[in-house]
Amino acid sequence: MRDTVFVPSFGNRPSVLVGRSEILVGFEESIQSFPGSRERALLILGQRGYGKTVLLLEFAEIAKRKGFIVTSPTVVSKDMPSRILEKLSAEGERYITKARPRITGGSISILGSGAGIDLQGLEQPRKSFAWELSSMCGDLNRSGKPVLILIDEVQANHDSLRQLIVAYQEMVGEGRDVAIVFAGLPAAISSVLNDHVLTFLNRAAKIVLPKLRFGDVELYYRRAFSGLGIYLSDEAIGTAAGEAQGSPYLMQLIGHYLVMAADEDGRMDDSLYAAALERAREDFINDICQTTIAPLSEKDVDFLGAMAQDEDFSEMSGIISRLNWTDSAAQTYKRRLIRAGVIEQKRRGAVQFAVPYLRDYLKRQII
Repeated sequence: MRDTVFVPSFGNRPSVLVGRSEILVGFEESIQSFPGSRERALLILGQRGYGKTVLLLEFAEIAKRKGFIVTSPTVVSKDMPSRILEKLSAEGERYITKARPRITGGSISILGSGAGIDLQGLEQPRKSFAWELSSMCGDLNRSGKPVLILIDEVQANHDSLRQLIVAYQEMVGEGRDVAIVFAGLPAAISSVLNDHVLTFLNRAAKIVLPKLRFGDVELYYRRAFSGLGIYLSDEAIGTAAGEAQGSPYLMQLIGHYLVMAADEDGRMDDSLYAAALERAREDFINDICQTTIAPLSEKDVDFLGAMAQDEDFSEMSGIISRLNWTDSAAQTYKRRLIRAGVIEQKRRGAVQFAVPYLRDYLKRQII
Protein backbone atom coordinates (compact mmCIF):
# COMPACT_ATOMS: atom_id res chain seq x y z
CA MET A 1 0.00 0.00 0.00
CA ARG A 2 1.06 3.60 -0.59
CA ASP A 3 1.02 5.87 2.47
CA THR A 4 -0.65 9.17 1.60
CA VAL A 5 -1.70 10.13 5.13
CA PHE A 6 1.05 9.64 7.69
CA VAL A 7 4.22 11.77 7.57
CA PRO A 8 6.65 10.53 10.23
CA SER A 9 9.48 13.00 9.77
CA PHE A 10 10.34 16.16 11.67
CA GLY A 11 8.74 19.37 10.46
CA ASN A 12 6.43 17.81 7.87
CA ARG A 13 2.82 18.92 8.00
CA PRO A 14 0.35 16.07 8.44
CA SER A 15 -3.00 16.28 6.70
CA VAL A 16 -4.72 16.38 10.11
CA LEU A 17 -3.34 17.99 13.27
CA VAL A 18 -4.58 15.65 15.98
CA GLY A 19 -5.46 16.90 19.45
CA ARG A 20 -4.36 20.52 18.98
CA SER A 21 -7.64 22.23 18.02
CA GLU A 22 -7.94 24.12 21.31
CA ILE A 23 -4.43 25.52 20.89
CA LEU A 24 -5.17 26.63 17.33
CA VAL A 25 -8.39 28.38 18.40
CA GLY A 26 -6.56 30.06 21.27
CA PHE A 27 -3.83 31.28 18.94
CA GLU A 28 -6.36 32.75 16.51
CA GLU A 29 -7.92 34.68 19.39
CA SER A 30 -4.54 35.85 20.69
CA ILE A 31 -3.38 37.48 17.46
CA GLN A 32 -6.63 39.42 17.34
CA SER A 33 -5.89 40.99 20.72
CA PHE A 34 -4.58 44.55 20.83
CA PRO A 35 -0.92 45.18 19.92
CA GLY A 36 1.39 44.88 22.91
CA SER A 37 -0.90 42.54 24.82
CA ARG A 38 0.55 39.60 26.73
CA GLU A 39 -1.06 37.13 24.31
CA ARG A 40 0.90 38.60 21.38
CA ALA A 41 4.11 36.96 22.71
CA LEU A 42 3.72 33.20 22.96
CA LEU A 43 6.07 30.45 24.17
CA ILE A 44 5.47 26.88 23.00
CA LEU A 45 7.16 24.23 25.15
CA GLY A 46 7.22 20.63 24.02
CA GLN A 47 9.37 17.54 24.01
CA ARG A 48 10.94 16.20 20.83
CA GLY A 49 8.33 14.73 18.54
CA TYR A 50 5.46 16.73 20.07
CA GLY A 51 4.83 18.71 16.87
CA LYS A 52 6.25 22.14 17.73
CA THR A 53 7.36 22.92 14.17
CA VAL A 54 4.11 21.63 12.71
CA LEU A 55 2.21 23.88 15.11
CA LEU A 56 4.23 26.91 13.99
CA LEU A 57 3.36 26.15 10.37
CA GLU A 58 -0.33 25.98 11.29
CA PHE A 59 0.00 29.30 13.14
CA ALA A 60 1.48 30.81 9.98
CA GLU A 61 -1.51 29.76 7.89
CA ILE A 62 -4.00 31.09 10.45
CA ALA A 63 -2.20 34.43 10.68
CA LYS A 64 -1.98 34.83 6.90
CA ARG A 65 -5.73 34.33 6.65
CA LYS A 66 -6.09 37.15 9.18
CA GLY A 67 -4.02 39.48 7.02
CA PHE A 68 -0.65 39.14 8.77
CA ILE A 69 2.72 39.24 7.08
CA VAL A 70 4.41 36.12 8.45
CA THR A 71 8.05 35.06 8.56
CA SER A 72 8.23 31.30 8.16
CA PRO A 73 9.68 29.48 11.22
CA THR A 74 13.29 30.57 11.66
CA VAL A 75 15.69 28.37 13.61
CA VAL A 76 17.83 30.11 16.23
CA SER A 77 21.32 30.52 14.77
CA LYS A 78 24.03 33.11 14.27
CA ASP A 79 22.40 34.46 11.12
CA MET A 80 18.85 34.41 12.48
CA PRO A 81 18.45 38.24 12.54
CA SER A 82 19.39 38.59 8.87
CA ARG A 83 17.18 35.62 7.94
CA ILE A 84 14.20 37.26 9.65
CA LEU A 85 14.77 40.52 7.76
CA GLU A 86 15.12 38.63 4.48
CA LYS A 87 11.91 36.69 5.02
CA LEU A 88 10.00 39.77 6.13
CA SER A 89 11.22 41.72 3.11
CA ALA A 90 10.26 38.93 0.72
CA GLU A 91 6.79 38.44 2.22
CA GLY A 92 5.95 42.12 2.61
CA GLU A 93 7.74 43.65 -0.38
CA ARG A 94 4.62 44.73 -2.23
CA TYR A 95 3.26 46.50 0.86
CA ILE A 96 6.38 48.49 1.69
CA THR A 97 6.42 51.84 -0.07
CA LYS A 98 9.03 53.63 2.01
CA ALA A 99 12.32 53.94 0.16
CA ARG A 100 15.45 53.12 2.12
CA PRO A 101 18.08 55.91 1.91
CA ARG A 102 21.15 54.62 0.10
CA ILE A 103 24.25 56.26 -1.35
CA THR A 104 24.96 54.72 -4.73
CA GLY A 105 27.42 57.12 -6.29
CA GLY A 106 28.95 60.60 -6.54
CA SER A 107 31.79 62.25 -4.66
CA ILE A 108 32.33 64.64 -1.80
CA SER A 109 34.75 67.53 -1.60
CA ILE A 110 37.46 67.57 1.03
CA LEU A 111 37.85 71.03 2.59
CA GLY A 112 36.85 72.62 -0.70
CA SER A 113 40.06 71.53 -2.37
CA GLY A 114 38.26 69.77 -5.16
CA ALA A 115 39.77 66.43 -4.32
CA GLY A 116 36.99 63.91 -4.08
CA ILE A 117 36.19 60.50 -2.65
CA ASP A 118 34.32 58.28 -5.06
CA LEU A 119 31.24 56.82 -3.34
CA GLN A 120 30.15 54.75 -6.31
CA GLY A 121 28.73 51.48 -5.05
CA LEU A 122 29.06 52.37 -1.36
CA GLU A 123 26.06 52.20 0.93
CA GLN A 124 25.32 53.99 4.14
CA PRO A 125 26.48 52.12 7.24
CA ARG A 126 24.09 49.35 8.10
CA LYS A 127 21.65 50.13 10.86
CA SER A 128 21.18 47.86 13.84
CA PHE A 129 18.95 44.80 13.57
CA ALA A 130 16.46 46.33 16.02
CA TRP A 131 16.22 49.51 13.93
CA GLU A 132 15.86 47.60 10.66
CA LEU A 133 13.18 45.29 12.07
CA SER A 134 11.18 48.07 13.70
CA SER A 135 11.39 50.23 10.58
CA MET A 136 10.24 47.40 8.33
CA CYS A 137 7.37 46.45 10.65
CA GLY A 138 6.38 50.13 10.86
CA ASP A 139 6.21 50.34 7.06
CA LEU A 140 4.01 47.26 6.93
CA ASN A 141 1.78 48.50 9.74
CA ARG A 142 1.20 51.77 7.90
CA SER A 143 0.06 49.66 4.95
CA GLY A 144 -2.45 47.96 7.22
CA LYS A 145 -0.43 44.75 7.64
CA PRO A 146 0.38 43.37 11.10
CA VAL A 147 3.45 41.15 11.44
CA LEU A 148 4.00 37.69 12.96
CA ILE A 149 7.51 36.35 13.64
CA LEU A 150 7.92 32.61 14.24
CA ILE A 151 11.04 31.23 15.95
CA ASP A 152 11.81 27.51 16.18
CA GLU A 153 14.33 25.46 18.17
CA VAL A 154 15.00 28.07 20.83
CA GLN A 155 18.46 27.75 22.35
CA ALA A 156 19.53 29.11 25.70
CA ASN A 157 22.14 31.85 26.00
CA HIS A 158 22.19 32.65 22.28
CA ASP A 159 23.11 36.21 21.33
CA SER A 160 20.86 36.25 18.26
CA LEU A 161 17.88 35.34 20.41
CA ARG A 162 18.71 38.15 22.81
CA GLN A 163 18.85 40.60 19.89
CA LEU A 164 15.40 39.56 18.70
CA ILE A 165 13.76 39.67 22.12
CA VAL A 166 15.19 43.10 22.87
CA ALA A 167 14.06 44.30 19.43
CA TYR A 168 10.55 42.94 20.03
CA GLN A 169 10.35 44.62 23.42
CA GLU A 170 11.32 47.94 21.86
CA MET A 171 8.74 47.50 19.10
CA VAL A 172 6.04 46.89 21.71
CA GLY A 173 7.06 50.15 23.35
CA GLU A 174 6.81 51.90 19.98
CA GLY A 175 3.29 50.57 19.43
CA ARG A 176 4.12 48.33 16.49
CA ASP A 177 1.40 45.86 15.45
CA VAL A 178 3.54 42.74 15.83
CA ALA A 179 3.27 39.30 17.42
CA ILE A 180 5.92 36.67 18.08
CA VAL A 181 5.94 32.96 18.84
CA PHE A 182 8.88 30.96 20.20
CA ALA A 183 8.98 27.15 20.23
CA GLY A 184 11.54 24.96 21.96
CA LEU A 185 12.34 22.20 24.39
CA PRO A 186 11.22 22.85 27.97
CA ALA A 187 14.80 23.06 29.26
CA ALA A 188 15.80 25.61 26.60
CA ILE A 189 12.76 27.80 27.22
CA SER A 190 13.34 27.61 30.98
CA SER A 191 16.94 28.79 30.55
CA VAL A 192 15.83 31.68 28.36
CA LEU A 193 13.29 32.76 30.96
CA ASN A 194 16.00 32.70 33.63
CA ASP A 195 18.26 34.99 31.59
CA HIS A 196 18.36 38.27 33.55
CA VAL A 197 18.53 40.24 30.28
CA LEU A 198 15.30 38.69 28.98
CA THR A 199 12.95 39.00 31.95
CA PHE A 200 10.42 40.61 29.57
CA LEU A 201 9.55 37.12 28.28
CA ASN A 202 8.37 35.97 31.69
CA ARG A 203 5.21 37.96 31.00
CA ALA A 204 4.57 36.11 27.73
CA ALA A 205 1.77 33.55 27.42
CA LYS A 206 3.00 29.96 27.68
CA ILE A 207 1.66 26.71 26.27
CA VAL A 208 3.07 23.38 27.39
CA LEU A 209 2.15 20.87 24.70
CA PRO A 210 0.33 17.94 26.34
CA LYS A 211 0.38 14.32 25.27
CA LEU A 212 -2.31 13.39 22.79
CA ARG A 213 -5.40 11.85 24.32
CA PHE A 214 -5.91 8.16 23.62
CA GLY A 215 -9.41 8.80 22.27
CA ASP A 216 -8.14 11.40 19.77
CA VAL A 217 -5.46 9.04 18.46
CA GLU A 218 -7.88 6.11 18.23
CA LEU A 219 -10.45 8.17 16.31
CA TYR A 220 -7.78 9.49 13.95
CA TYR A 221 -6.54 5.96 13.24
CA ARG A 222 -10.06 4.72 12.53
CA ARG A 223 -10.71 7.46 10.01
CA ALA A 224 -7.26 7.33 8.43
CA PHE A 225 -7.14 3.55 7.97
CA SER A 226 -10.71 3.49 6.71
CA GLY A 227 -9.91 6.20 4.17
CA LEU A 228 -6.91 4.21 2.95
CA GLY A 229 -8.90 1.01 2.67
CA ILE A 230 -6.95 -0.80 5.41
CA TYR A 231 -8.84 -3.32 7.49
CA LEU A 232 -7.90 -3.49 11.18
CA SER A 233 -10.05 -4.78 14.02
CA ASP A 234 -11.22 -2.45 16.76
CA GLU A 235 -8.82 -4.22 19.09
CA ALA A 236 -5.87 -3.74 16.72
CA ILE A 237 -6.64 -0.04 16.32
CA GLY A 238 -6.97 0.38 20.08
CA THR A 239 -3.65 -1.38 20.66
CA ALA A 240 -1.92 0.83 18.10
CA ALA A 241 -3.37 3.97 19.69
CA GLY A 242 -2.12 2.83 23.09
CA GLU A 243 1.35 2.12 21.71
CA ALA A 244 1.62 5.75 20.59
CA GLN A 245 1.61 6.80 24.27
CA GLY A 246 0.41 10.28 23.40
CA SER A 247 3.37 11.15 21.16
CA PRO A 248 2.40 12.79 17.83
CA TYR A 249 5.61 11.58 16.19
CA LEU A 250 5.20 8.00 17.40
CA MET A 251 1.56 8.10 16.29
CA GLN A 252 2.73 8.99 12.78
CA LEU A 253 5.43 6.29 12.82
CA ILE A 254 2.98 3.58 13.86
CA GLY A 255 0.42 4.66 11.28
CA HIS A 256 3.03 4.73 8.53
CA TYR A 257 4.42 1.26 9.22
CA LEU A 258 0.95 -0.25 9.53
CA VAL A 259 0.08 1.16 6.11
CA MET A 260 3.28 -0.24 4.65
CA ALA A 261 2.58 -3.66 6.18
CA ALA A 262 -0.82 -4.02 4.51
CA ASP A 263 -1.17 -5.96 1.28
CA GLU A 264 -2.96 -4.75 -1.85
CA ASP A 265 -6.30 -5.64 -0.29
CA GLY A 266 -5.52 -3.58 2.82
CA ARG A 267 -5.01 -6.54 5.11
CA MET A 268 -2.15 -7.90 7.19
CA ASP A 269 -1.62 -10.90 9.43
CA ASP A 270 -0.71 -10.77 13.11
CA SER A 271 3.02 -11.15 12.50
CA LEU A 272 3.15 -8.23 10.08
CA TYR A 273 1.06 -6.13 12.48
CA ALA A 274 3.43 -6.87 15.36
CA ALA A 275 6.48 -6.20 13.19
CA ALA A 276 5.09 -2.80 12.16
CA LEU A 277 4.62 -1.77 15.80
CA GLU A 278 8.11 -2.98 16.69
CA ARG A 279 9.69 -1.08 13.81
CA ALA A 280 7.91 2.11 14.89
CA ARG A 281 9.16 1.66 18.47
CA GLU A 282 12.74 1.13 17.30
CA ASP A 283 12.67 4.22 15.10
CA PHE A 284 11.25 6.27 17.96
CA ILE A 285 13.91 5.04 20.38
CA ASN A 286 16.67 5.88 17.88
CA ASP A 287 15.24 9.27 16.90
CA ILE A 288 13.91 10.54 20.21
CA CYS A 289 15.28 8.63 23.19
CA GLN A 290 18.94 8.91 22.19
CA THR A 291 18.69 12.64 21.50
CA THR A 292 16.82 13.17 24.77
CA ILE A 293 19.63 11.59 26.79
CA ALA A 294 22.53 13.12 24.85
CA PRO A 295 22.54 16.64 26.41
CA LEU A 296 21.96 15.44 29.99
CA SER A 297 24.64 15.33 32.66
CA GLU A 298 26.04 12.11 34.10
CA LYS A 299 24.10 12.68 37.32
CA ASP A 300 20.88 13.23 35.35
CA VAL A 301 21.40 9.89 33.61
CA ASP A 302 22.19 8.19 36.95
CA PHE A 303 18.84 9.42 38.27
CA LEU A 304 17.03 8.11 35.19
CA GLY A 305 18.89 4.79 35.41
CA ALA A 306 17.59 4.35 38.96
CA MET A 307 14.06 5.06 37.70
CA ALA A 308 14.44 2.54 34.89
CA GLN A 309 14.65 -0.29 37.41
CA ASP A 310 10.95 0.19 38.21
CA GLU A 311 8.22 -1.16 35.96
CA ASP A 312 5.91 1.85 36.24
CA PHE A 313 6.39 4.98 38.33
CA SER A 314 9.25 5.44 40.79
CA GLU A 315 9.13 6.41 44.44
CA MET A 316 11.68 9.07 45.34
CA SER A 317 12.63 7.03 48.41
CA GLY A 318 13.59 4.12 46.14
CA ILE A 319 15.69 6.35 43.86
CA ILE A 320 17.53 7.83 46.86
CA SER A 321 18.23 4.36 48.23
CA ARG A 322 19.57 2.98 44.93
CA LEU A 323 21.84 5.96 44.33
CA ASN A 324 22.84 6.46 47.95
CA TRP A 325 22.16 10.18 47.54
CA THR A 326 20.89 12.71 50.02
CA ASP A 327 17.27 13.80 49.70
CA SER A 328 18.43 17.30 48.77
CA ALA A 329 20.57 16.03 45.86
CA ALA A 330 17.79 13.78 44.57
CA GLN A 331 15.25 16.62 44.69
CA THR A 332 17.63 18.87 42.76
CA TYR A 333 17.94 16.42 39.87
CA LYS A 334 14.25 15.63 39.96
CA ARG A 335 13.48 19.32 39.40
CA ARG A 336 16.08 19.55 36.62
CA LEU A 337 14.60 16.60 34.76
CA ILE A 338 11.02 17.79 35.20
CA ARG A 339 11.99 21.22 33.79
CA ALA A 340 13.65 19.44 30.87
CA GLY A 341 10.42 17.54 30.18
CA VAL A 342 12.12 14.14 30.58
CA ILE A 343 10.14 13.04 33.65
CA GLU A 344 6.93 14.19 35.30
CA GLN A 345 5.35 14.13 38.70
CA LYS A 346 3.13 11.08 39.19
CA ARG A 347 1.97 12.09 42.65
CA ARG A 348 3.61 13.45 45.77
CA GLY A 349 6.88 11.59 46.29
CA ALA A 350 6.72 9.72 42.97
CA VAL A 351 7.83 10.41 39.38
CA GLN A 352 7.48 8.72 36.01
CA PHE A 353 9.04 8.98 32.55
CA ALA A 354 7.50 11.61 30.27
CA VAL A 355 9.17 10.25 27.11
CA PRO A 356 7.74 7.00 25.69
CA TYR A 357 10.08 4.00 25.72
CA LEU A 358 12.86 5.91 27.47
CA ARG A 359 12.86 3.24 30.19
CA ASP A 360 13.42 0.54 27.56
CA TYR A 361 16.29 2.51 26.05
CA LEU A 362 17.95 3.03 29.43
CA LYS A 363 17.58 -0.63 30.36
CA ARG A 364 19.44 -1.55 27.19
CA GLN A 365 22.24 0.83 28.07
CA ILE A 366 22.49 -0.43 31.65
CA ILE A 367 22.58 -4.06 30.59
